[in-house]
Amino acid sequence: MQLTRAQLEAFDRDGFLVFPELLAQEEIDILLSETERVSRVEADGIFREGDDQQAKSLFRLHEPDGATASPAFRQLARSPRCLGLAQQVLADDALYLHHSKVNMKAAIQGSTWPWHQDFMSWKLDGIERPNMVTVLVMLHEATPINGCLYFIPGSHKLNRLDPYYDTSTAYRLWAADTKTMRKAMALYPEPVSVTGAAGTVAVFHCNLLHASGHNLSPVDRWHAFMCFNTVANHPQPVEDPRPDYVRSTNWNKLVLGDNSQISNAAAG
Repeated sequence: MQLTRAQLEAFDRDGFLVFPELLAQEEIDILLSETERVSRVEADGIFREGDDQQAKSLFRLHEPDGATASPAFRQLARSPRCLGLAQQVLADDALYLHHSKVNMKAAIQGSTWPWHQDFMSWKLDGIERPNMVTVLVMLHEATPINGCLYFIPGSHKLNRLDPYYDTSTAYRLWAADTKTMRKAMALYPEPVSVTGAAGTVAVFHCNLLHASGHNLSPVDRWHAFMCFNTVANHPQPVEDPRPDYVRSTNWNKLVLGDNSQISNAAAG
């Protein structure tokens, strides 16, 4: 898919774009099946929460090796609707995945993700410049009651804010504190709820402030995230680096695939 000048200008202004139902239901069904399969694995890169230890986050689905490897997610990462989008908004064809993941909000008990910028963490991975984007693929319908994401339009213009280390959820991350968020939210429009049917895709800047609430609904809400970086911007050495599943050491340029490969991966 080719973005228009108006869409590229909107991304520069708002820090995100949303494309309703960009993936077909057949493709979503394949990715849901793969998510269920990987969630049953016991491995590094799988985080769980709740009394019944349901999966919350699954990492490193895009690589060909490892316990969480998934051919379908590997092809999703190379799809024109993921990699192609990232290449256009970053104006660079040489991209790799800093990491891939599926965030799973279980019905009723799926927990929140606090306000944060992804680059709060990625800067500490040794990445110098915020030339990064995430492509979000909705595997279930996203609604306010089941914990959809919220974006603050234009907040990527703030650059990286000073974060604190949030330990309130099973997967811990660097986040924005209340004082910081009050100041930031006074500068920009009201947060936008990122809702849509399964198959909806969003692309957003690594400095865009975003968060999601508790899943209060009786249905699960699963989202896939492909986090792209330019090859030239790969991490520099840091002390005690995070594991490979979240800070990839495979900086090889991704090769753009085609839109049939998700289905072909399942058939193979």
